[in-house]
Amino acid sequence: MSQTADMPLHPRPRLRRPRWSDLCGTWQFAYDDADAGLGERWHTRPERFDRAITVPFPPESELSGVDEKGFHPVVWYRREIEAEAAPGERLLLHFGAVDYLAMVWVNGDLVATHEGGHTPFSADITNSLVPGAKQVIVVRAEDQPLDATQPRGKQDWREQPHSIWYHRTTGIWQPVWLEPVPAEYVANVQLTPDLTRGMVGVEIQLGRRPVEPVDCRIELSLKGETLATQRLTLRSAQALTGIHVSGFEHGQDRGKLLWTPETPNLIDVTVTLLDGSGQSLDEVESYFGMRSSAAQERRFLLNDKPYFMRSVLEQGYWPQSHLAAPSPEALRREVELIKSLGFNAVRIHQKVEDPRFLYWCDVIGLMVWGEMANAYEFSPKAVDRFTREWLEAVERDRSHPCVVAWVPLNESWGVPDIALRPDQQAFATSLYHLTKALDPTRPVISNDGWEHTVSDILGIHDYALRGEHLVERYHTTHGVDRVQIGHGPQRRRLLLNPEDQRGQPIMLTEFGGVSFQPEKGQRWYGYATVANEEEYLDLLRQLFDAIHDSPELAGYCYTQLTDTLQERNGLLDENREPKLPVEVLREIIWRPSAAILTEHLDIARQKAFLASGFGPP
Repeated sequence: MSQTADMPLHPRPRLRRPRWSDLCGTWQFAYDDADAGLGERWHTRPERFDRAITVPFPPESELSGVDEKGFHPVVWYRREIEAEAAPGERLLLHFGAVDYLAMVWVNGDLVATHEGGHTPFSADITNSLVPGAKQVIVVRAEDQPLDATQPRGKQDWREQPHSIWYHRTTGIWQPVWLEPVPAEYVANVQLTPDLTRGMVGVEIQLGRRPVEPVDCRIELSLKGETLATQRLTLRSAQALTGIHVSGFEHGQDRGKLLWTPETPNLIDVTVTLLDGSGQSLDEVESYFGMRSSAAQERRFLLNDKPYFMRSVLEQGYWPQSHLAAPSPEALRREVELIKSLGFNAVRIHQKVEDPRFLYWCDVIGLMVWGEMANAYEFSPKAVDRFTREWLEAVERDRSHPCVVAWVPLNESWGVPDIALRPDQQAFATSLYHLTKALDPTRPVISNDGWEHTVSDILGIHDYALRGEHLVERYHTTHGVDRVQIGHGPQRRRLLLNPEDQRGQPIMLTEFGGVSFQPEKGQRWYGYATVANEEEYLDLLRQLFDAIHDSPELAGYCYTQLTDTLQERNGLLDENREPKLPVEVLREIIWRPSAAILTEHLDIARQKAFLASGFGPP
């Protein structure tokens, strides 16, 4: 990757140019509890902004400098900047995420509206710039805490957090930045590896249809060595091509090119638009990983080989900044912590995570289950809102090699009567097929935990209190069949359509939740509790050993990585300090699984298998 240690990490690392301006920092701020701002034209009235806030931290958080956690459904931001577009250039204003409804003005002009609290949007603000003056950016964000049709994830609809829900994240919570681009520019690049043909599919989206055809050069390189170069002429705003990856057709060289958590090889991509004389008009840098993910014959397959998934549930929540990371460095540290514990995967829970987190998963080597923040009501409005935002999330992240599965729904949230209502079943099934239509290369789980309609992996949530309970359910084909066909550990059916049994892998996608017994008066939520570190260690060993010894399970996801407010069941506390030494946790978490080793029967082959990169990361 051309990103170097001394460069600030681009807010969108998968598609970057060297020229960009960070607009995070101090903005003017105002609450609009009476929702009077639109009628009173606050976007033209600087005197209405009576406070300051530090962007991109939500006003409910400490790091924002506001730190007010009550209901304030409408908030406003204002900032004056010095910016201008050079002759022949356009100036783009980017927002990583604004929760939930956003309106953006520049110098009094409405330049963008966006609905969806977890997905990005941009505006070309060139025509609204005032030469020789400071430019005024105003943002209105509306986040109704009681609106259950709004995809909200773990954000509480009560004023104070309860059960497994947390403080809200309102308004701007991911980076804001400016980016100058030429009149003809690359708006997006999607990269889809195809291992069977040794090539990568390249989709290019321009900012507009070119006035005249433009040439485009695409270069693939690995560690500075060119692998392939292709040129094509673009006559419309979209183009699709395929490029063969040099060396991949030679079987012995594939290990140098394949992406896995143990060998996270990334192939750099440079896309350059050229004028008639061959001079560069625009250039963007990206990357991809040569890897495939699939599910068949009761196994999860990475690069067409069985791979046991050791995952942990990641809420992506920090006590001082909520859904926003406290710093770019914290995102890298989070990935490093997960890897250091022995996990090879992470399930982002009820959140579309910051692209910089996914970048570090790509670079460091950590598989990701991409999940959507769910709503809590089923209605035509909820269906419309959820579907549009989910498709935006998949579109944003489908070129990240770390993402190996998609999870639109969790535990029937937003479809509470799915077991009985055909319309809610149709919604879950439609999300499965819509996701496949946009990205047919990854497994999709329609409704993780229970009540699957159509899923490529059958995820089960089972908070068994003892290891022997997991042994009884998941160590024999008979036990697993009983869970699949009957009512599972949560007294809900795992499969709503028992005929949809296609040899899908079975994974325990939530288990554990072990916490220390709460002190008297302590706000607490958890599952199994223990009195001391000795009991904690013993119960963790029981649970993990029961899973590792199962020949039926293809992977797991432990609940959870960190404590989060009153949910005190993390392996780490809320400040990311481990509750047991990292080396002790690692020894429990990482060990050969029966499900994989039974396919490598003799001892010599087992040792070679472990030495090949599937051993401890």
